[in-house]
Amino acid sequence: MLTDEEIRPIDAWWRAANYLSAGQIYLRANPLLREPLRREDVKPRLLGHWGTSPGLNFCYAHLNRVITARDLDMIYIMGPGHGGPAAVANAWLEGTYSEVYPHVSQDTAGMARLFRQFSYPGGIPSHVAPETPGSIHEGGELGYSLAHAYGAAFDNPDLIVACIIGDGEAETGPLAASWHSNKFLDPAKDGAVLPILHLNGYKIANPTVLARIPERELEALLEGYGHHPIIVSGDDPAVMHRRMAEALDEAIGEILAIRRQVRETGATGRPRWPMIVLRTPKGWTGPKEVDGLPVEGTWRAHQVPLAGVRDNPAHLAELEAWLRSYRPEELFDADGRPVAGVLAAPPAGDRRMSANPHANGGLLLRDLELPDFRAYTVAVDAPGTKSTEPTRALGAYLRDVVAANRENFRITGPDETASNRLSAVFEVTDRVWAADVLKVDEHLGPHGQVMEVLSEHLCQGWLEGYLLTGRHGLFNSYEAFIHIVDAMFNQHAKWLETTRKIPWRRPVASLNYLLSSHVWRQDHNGFTHQDPGFLDVVMNKKPEVVRVYLPPDANTLLSTMDHCLRSRDYVNVVVAGKQPALDWLSPEDAILHCTRGIGIWEWASTDKGTDPDVVLACAGDIPTLETLAAVDLLRRYFPGLRVRVVNVVDLMRLQPDTEHPHGLSDREYDAIFTVDRPVIFAFHGYPYLIHRLTYRRTGHHHLHVRGYKEEGTTTTPFDMVMLNDLDRFHLVMDVIDRVPSLGGRVANVRQEMADARLRARAYTREHGEDDPEISGWTWPTTD
Repeated sequence: MLTDEEIRPIDAWWRAANYLSAGQIYLRANPLLREPLRREDVKPRLLGHWGTSPGLNFCYAHLNRVITARDLDMIYIMGPGHGGPAAVANAWLEGTYSEVYPHVSQDTAGMARLFRQFSYPGGIPSHVAPETPGSIHEGGELGYSLAHAYGAAFDNPDLIVACIIGDGEAETGPLAASWHSNKFLDPAKDGAVLPILHLNGYKIANPTVLARIPERELEALLEGYGHHPIIVSGDDPAVMHRRMAEALDEAIGEILAIRRQVRETGATGRPRWPMIVLRTPKGWTGPKEVDGLPVEGTWRAHQVPLAGVRDNPAHLAELEAWLRSYRPEELFDADGRPVAGVLAAPPAGDRRMSANPHANGGLLLRDLELPDFRAYTVAVDAPGTKSTEPTRALGAYLRDVVAANRENFRITGPDETASNRLSAVFEVTDRVWAADVLKVDEHLGPHGQVMEVLSEHLCQGWLEGYLLTGRHGLFNSYEAFIHIVDAMFNQHAKWLETTRKIPWRRPVASLNYLLSSHVWRQDHNGFTHQDPGFLDVVMNKKPEVVRVYLPPDANTLLSTMDHCLRSRDYVNVVVAGKQPALDWLSPEDAILHCTRGIGIWEWASTDKGTDPDVVLACAGDIPTLETLAAVDLLRRYFPGLRVRVVNVVDLMRLQPDTEHPHGLSDREYDAIFTVDRPVIFAFHGYPYLIHRLTYRRTGHHHLHVRGYKEEGTTTTPFDMVMLNDLDRFHLVMDVIDRVPSLGGRVANVRQEMADARLRARAYTREHGEDDPEISGWTWPTTD
């Protein structure tokens, strides 16, 4: 048990952090109350979240003690929403904040800037944002803290991640699933996560579920998740300091004992990891009542407990009394610096949680050891005559990426790695699994680099935590269900966008998505599995951080993925098929095409360097197939028609160069697409996206886009494209309708194309599969 002397600096730190947290919410001047508090000292708009801050500060103060006592390597993830005042306060007390922002110095002037900037125009956000030293977790959206914590711990054998989970956050689906992350943690090679479930009883306006169930029921729930819960409950600071210190000593002792037992004796079996349940009043140490209504321990403490300070003299007086209750004159010297009694608590150097290099992962990032992707490409003697499963070819490449990067590369996905034809990776690694293994199971083990769980939230959260602490990875998923993490993608993209403007934040490896089992080859699963709309979500983000690639065959997929794995600070979305698909480009041509991002396929075109009569453009593997099959028909029916075939692999090339770094200039765009000739564009996703990207172009009014238009069912692959008018016959009809110079045979050919569609549909209804003449089509080897 700690002595009074040992508790004194912890309490001093806690009071100082509480004072700084409240000061950030309220004050823009007079930071140390050296003068009576005036209305003018208070911000005109009071924004922030007080309710969770005292508990966060309490945890931070006590974690500092155990870090120092045991020389721990620890980072701190704050999950309870907008707990930003606490994170900033502790970083300032540790000195890290002033190191990265010298103008916010550790003195009275710096404290004034610290207070004024919080939730203030031109300042910093109210949550634990990228601007906050020590943070890898964007606190503005709830549910992801525990997944991020485990992602940070994987392959970080000496790291302990203390993760504060708000009781409101604990009600979210992603957090509920995240409790199972302990079944994927390997004590032999991974770090550890210490969950601290903070029960302060309320959300914005309602009680929280876990705070209101009987304690034994709560313990049973957490034990069922595989944890040993240690309960710390109360509201008396003197008592709570001792209880928290004892709980942390117990929890850290258990973590270190598990680590020693596994690493020194080779013990197997899934350990029961400790966790802490911390029950404190919401808004602890703040106003107990305001205007006769209870505040501390209620939902009224959630944000700003005294909201009318500038207009209500009584509230102003209550605010001053509240702030003075922390006795700031004991905590800060005459120059506004924390006194020795406060600074006796924190660790030093990189052991400070706000300065830990793992929370600025780019500092630790090492380049991947990547094999030469050209060794995995397929020979293409003639375009469109042989087929390959693109993702199967990629799987062989990823197998060797995994083998060469045992400690800094992982693949996540919701039980779809094999389904997406990446099975070759299991030649060198298992799926991570710390639960029971049966004889019938395959490729399961505690030391794997593939992480599969049927929760896209967990896959994304793990990978984000892994990337932000300096490692690399890939998330593979069915295209339709990647929408489950739309909000998580948004948050990560915003994080990357913000960190690009923060000089001390070092670049991290890109978040790479591989979307397979895509819309055009989900004919067997039906309408629920047919949705390419994630591309639209991605394209809403700032161009500095997003990239979308639609490689049309195996060789372009290999070139694209090699590029993505080498990149930094992007979100790369790659859409590729897993079914056998025609090989269009040789390895050399694939590299050139991917480097350009867009190109005229001269071998398929008939314009021979002159102005075309029509441009047929395509982006995506199935749109490319249907476009080239349509070109084959046009060459047969209209041999004099000048057709230019354009393939787009980098979707961002369609934007103007003023809008995206990859964008084409107007001159380049016009040279490829012309300014006055019809363009028929077969697109993988929703047609509107192409119009959105090109609406400023000179020839936009000549552009006609075919794509997915929300028509789907369980059917055949070709019937699927016909349902959406993306099929080869309809593309020929589009050309006929838009090239008036074709002459006399137009009506007959158009009718023949319409009849071909009817015959193709009738064949599927009779035989249950596509006509072999359609499904077996290849590009003609001679003109």
